[in-house]
Amino acid sequence: MASVLNISAYLFTRIADPASLRPVLKERTEARGLRGTILLAEEGINLFLAGPAEDVRGFVDELREDERFAALMTKESWSDEQPFRKMLVKHKREIIRMDRPAIRPEAGRAPAVDPTTLRRWLDAGVDDDGREVVLLDTRNAFEVDHGTFSGALDWRIEKFTEFPEAASAHRDELVGKTVVSFCTGGIRCEKAALVLREDGIDARQLEGGILGYFEHVGAAGFEGDCFVFDERRTVDASLQPTG
Repeated sequence: MASVLNISAYLFTRIADPASLRPVLKERTEARGLRGTILLAEEGINLFLAGPAEDVRGFVDELREDERFAALMTKESWSDEQPFRKMLVKHKREIIRMDRPAIRPEAGRAPAVDPTTLRRWLDAGVDDDGREVVLLDTRNAFEVDHGTFSGALDWRIEKFTEFPEAASAHRDELVGKTVVSFCTGGIRCEKAALVLREDGIDARQLEGGILGYFEHVGAAGFEGDCFVFDERRTVDASLQPTG
């Protein structure tokens, strides 16, 4: 049985002191023997961690004691081996870079659709109001190549900073439709949905991203595997490594 717990989590929340928080989290994770990456910015936290289950969950429980991180939700999967080589805690300008300072998810999220509802919409071909549903993959092209939702739009972006310009270029194709933006775990589609809504598009994000969809729904409507940013490389709909 796989013995290493892998988690991914993010939360857009105001952090006034990310630089001073960095050594604190570095010490806590290393004390528990965890490996992975934590990104801190004034807009929030993004983390990927792996280690013994009690240590990973213990760290998260301790982190949630800080009211800024009380709402942090994790996605769990298991592996036979540690997928990270070391523990890194970094202070960044953004926890997911878009270079659009006006896009601030910590000040208010775009509407979200849960995985079960999305599956129902995909089966019907329309949303609950009878409008056409369009799935939009907000990930980089090389990630999409490993797997995506059947029929999803893929703008072949090479990095996320290209997304706002691509959204403007494709605006007329999306107006009047219900657009669901998705990504690996939810962090990119949080910002993407806000950009789309600024352009007058009725966009919402897939709650929990592809990994959340796999956890609650499985592979229905998805073709291939999901790329993840660690040594597992890709996971299937049961969240097992395939890379």
